[in-house]
Amino acid sequence: MKVREKIVYSRVAERELLLDAYLPNEDKPRPAVLVVHGGAWKSGNRKQLASYATALCKRGFPCFAIDYRLAPKHKFPAQIEDCRAALVWIRKHAKEYNVDPTRIGAIGYSAGGHLVSLLGTTGTVSDGEDTRLQAVAAGGAPTDFRWFPDNGKWAEYWMGGDLTEVADKFQAASAAAFVDKDDPPMFFFNGDQDELVPVAWTKNCYDALKGAGVKTEMHIVKGAKHIPAARDVEALQKAYEFLARELVAE
Repeated sequence: MKVREKIVYSRVAERELLLDAYLPNEDKPRPAVLVVHGGAWKSGNRKQLASYATALCKRGFPCFAIDYRLAPKHKFPAQIEDCRAALVWIRKHAKEYNVDPTRIGAIGYSAGGHLVSLLGTTGTVSDGEDTRLQAVAAGGAPTDFRWFPDNGKWAEYWMGGDLTEVADKFQAASAAAFVDKDDPPMFFFNGDQDELVPVAWTKNCYDALKGAGVKTEMHIVKGAKHIPAARDVEALQKAYEFLARELVAE
């Protein structure tokens, strides 16, 4: 395995957005995985989930761990726009990094879990730019922002307003709102003691996918709060196995 660091995948105004590429020692095209960090959309960086990228790379998957623009300076949808830009970049550079551009998955935790879920349910092909995923693994992922007891005031730093003021943004951020039968297979994992992202917040998307006939699985980490669930060995093993099953050609 080799790691190439600080690769520019996008430029926004004066800002260069970087990724690290984790590359297996193989010279044939392989399914790849986009790795998206958490941090409540306002902190974190591409190094945060290096262990996820390393584990998947050791299983033969080129992995691309990205930085993205953070709140409160950069409001939604900046974060998902950057994820989409990274996906387009990976496909455009597929030959250089021995990637099969028809088989790309994503994994993320917390805010990263939200972003890969949203990528999964909103992927499109337009003007030659393909932002579709073929498999998703999302941990501790909030998937529905269309209703909150505090009218979404907690998210003002990220959305730029509450549910009354910017309802369209809360809708656009909700992976569960865009589920249809053409979505990729998705695996979710959550701690059952998670108070930051309760299981129910993820289950909205899981239930919608089940209802649409999309292959989906959910693993509950017993007794785990938000951060311990991110490191749970069994959950991660299941996530990696799910991605491998769905991405590797028969």
